[in-house]
Amino acid sequence: MRAPRNRTLTCTEKEIQSLSVELLRLAKPISLLEVSDRIINQELEEVCSLLPKSFVDLLILDPPYNLTKDFNGHLFKEKESLEYSTWFEENLNLLLPLLKTNASVYVCSDWRTSTLIFPVLERYFHVRNRITWEREKGRGSLTNWKNNTEDIWYCTLNNSYTFNVDAVKLKRKVIAPYRAENGQPKDWDETSVGNYRLTHPSNLWSDITIPFWSMPENTDHPTQKPEKLIAKLVLASSKPGEFVLDPFLGSGTTAVVAKKLGRRFCGIERNKEYCCWAIKRLNKAQEDMTIQGYADGVFWERNSLNEQKLSTGSRTNGNNLELFDV
Repeated sequence: MRAPRNRTLTCTEKEIQSLSVELLRLAKPISLLEVSDRIINQELEEVCSLLPKSFVDLLILDPPYNLTKDFNGHLFKEKESLEYSTWFEENLNLLLPLLKTNASVYVCSDWRTSTLIFPVLERYFHVRNRITWEREKGRGSLTNWKNNTEDIWYCTLNNSYTFNVDAVKLKRKVIAPYRAENGQPKDWDETSVGNYRLTHPSNLWSDITIPFWSMPENTDHPTQKPEKLIAKLVLASSKPGEFVLDPFLGSGTTAVVAKKLGRRFCGIERNKEYCCWAIKRLNKAQEDMTIQGYADGVFWERNSLNEQKLSTGSRTNGNNLELFDV
């Protein structure tokens, strides 16, 4: 039994039966129109040769990290280092023909897996940065430092690529406001709800909230990424109408964010129940286009809910106040 205020998204058996009819299973080559805004419930190696060539503007890869983990009955077992690197490279080679020449690629990992995939990425891409983001959940350890971060490798196929810096600036409170000689704010804005500055995005993100039980985006997926995190990748490295592919879709976060931000998408996921969660989330996104922590065209630092309400006005969904960053 879940608590009364628990908003974790689930599907009943009846919902899985009805939603699964919207899923694709490929047996022959498919056109770009047919694959647009669809979820494919199949093994990755069965699908890639049937997809259009050179159609992806942005590839978001969130493969299983090199850890033993149960993904709703699909068990991924930790591998020897070389075996994992080989597995990752084999999957990457399946995806390369799908990318446009100016495509961008983001690959999620933990600290240990990062050391295994970086040499592979260097062989195929221009590796432009490693984003480290704070994952504030997790148990402590008595014999080691608490593992509290994850990595995202930022890569491009060549030197012609999209990066929309103004779309991913972070709105921060100004602690020590500095004024010019004429008394006007210097590089910050004075508002009725506080003093703020739009800061350029760095490769260290401390403003991300992991989905939890009271958030409508939360599911029971064991490694679900926050919508806010994926929104940064989508806004920075694609344009409206461009195509985003996530071949390890999980519970659908990339598809949902792409839809909310006006991008076309395709997701590939082997687990049918995860696919149905994604379809259900996409249906809900038709009525609620908000992204937690993103409002007024900017990302807000964590724990700034009250300021966002005052700045943008409260958003409601039925009788429930729609929350932002907490």
